[in-house]
Amino acid sequence: MKFSKFGQKFTQPTGISQLMDDLGDALKSDQSVNMLGGGNPARIDAVNKLFLQTYQALGNDGIVDESSSDSANSTAINSMSNYSNPQGDADFIDALVGFFNRHYDWNLTAENIALTNGSQNAFFYLFNLFGGAFIDEQNQSVDKSILLPLAPEYIGYSDVHVDGQHFAAVLPHIDEVSHDGEEGFFKYRVDFEALEQLPALVEGRIGAICCSRPTNPTGNVLTDEEMAHLAEIAKRYDIPLIIDNAYGMPFPNIIYSDAHLNWDNNTILCFSLSKIGLPGMRTGIVVADAKVIEAVSAMNAVVNLAPTRFGAAIATPLVENDRIKQLSDDVIKPFYQQQATLAVKLLKEALGDYPLMIHKPEGAIFLWLWFKDLPITTTKLYEILKEKGTLIVPSEYFFPGVDVDNYKHAHECIRMSIAADEQTLIDGIKVIGEVVRELYHER
Repeated sequence: MKFSKFGQKFTQPTGISQLMDDLGDALKSDQSVNMLGGGNPARIDAVNKLFLQTYQALGNDGIVDESSSDSANSTAINSMSNYSNPQGDADFIDALVGFFNRHYDWNLTAENIALTNGSQNAFFYLFNLFGGAFIDEQNQSVDKSILLPLAPEYIGYSDVHVDGQHFAAVLPHIDEVSHDGEEGFFKYRVDFEALEQLPALVEGRIGAICCSRPTNPTGNVLTDEEMAHLAEIAKRYDIPLIIDNAYGMPFPNIIYSDAHLNWDNNTILCFSLSKIGLPGMRTGIVVADAKVIEAVSAMNAVVNLAPTRFGAAIATPLVENDRIKQLSDDVIKPFYQQQATLAVKLLKEALGDYPLMIHKPEGAIFLWLWFKDLPITTTKLYEILKEKGTLIVPSEYFFPGVDVDNYKHAHECIRMSIAADEQTLIDGIKVIGEVVRELYHER
């Protein structure tokens, strides 16, 4: 059996497929596994309780007589038994319009929002809309890329283009910084001088600029000044600025630094219900100019017929009464901040005298660890740790658009989830410490 070029692209091994396969195998394994890889959010009791109460209320809504032979017309049943239109669940979209206008005064209408089956689905659409082959005004084919102003970036971006990979990336400034009065931390910053001299940008071969905020994998939060500079560059070159808010404002709002969220017609904001605790609902949100929303809706119709409605049904009342913001601000963000503090403490205890640098924890649900001059690549370290029952993610997959063969730093870092329970963090970091110490000793 032979696959097309399209089929061959999507069936070849990729970083994201390996990650998801390993996570699935670990969940099925009879052996105990320290799950410090992957992006599954933590199971937080207060979060789960609220979602369960909302789900139960949806099931009871509209039911007058449970003994009646008539079908119950509950919100839950409606959300499961009827398609939405390709743009997504209308009630949820209206609730989001009200929420964003209430909190940010953006003057949105329903024409500015579309839903997708998760934010990964949204980026498949957006990166293929703005990256790849274009026909210019002279009827010539021009290949355009998505510009990532700060690498490393999200592992799931790398392979979403239908044909090949279309990325240009700028390597960061790396600044050593302190955190809570301690040394041993660093922070990535956008190298704007290199970015503005990038030939692909100057020559019109960039279709969009994209960044995640906070950044997956590092937890870096681009400053308001950096975001304003990126927005200005995008407008100057008449290309959109796409911002991935999967871990950011306003929900789940896992951001510890001082940051603000802005939108205009040249900005595309992407949100998700996954990191507030509903990853299985696969609900993504795109806020953009009406023309972009029309395109996303059209792609929904072809690929999915319509987005799933169940996550929207659960989230609608929580968006309408602002419980989703309260949950994010008062429960989810403090939980992960506490997890980050614990993980840093454990890492310092395990590797305090070794050349470990930790990216300053500013948000998201990960720590990004840099082992300077590690004797092996972190891809090999990943295999050793997996054999010892501890899953992390090696760094080389997080550099789309970068020639990692000629960038040593891309082979010296790992992403470690902090969403696990305390005992898993203790056990997993202990294994990481033992293995890394031995590697440095053997050097």
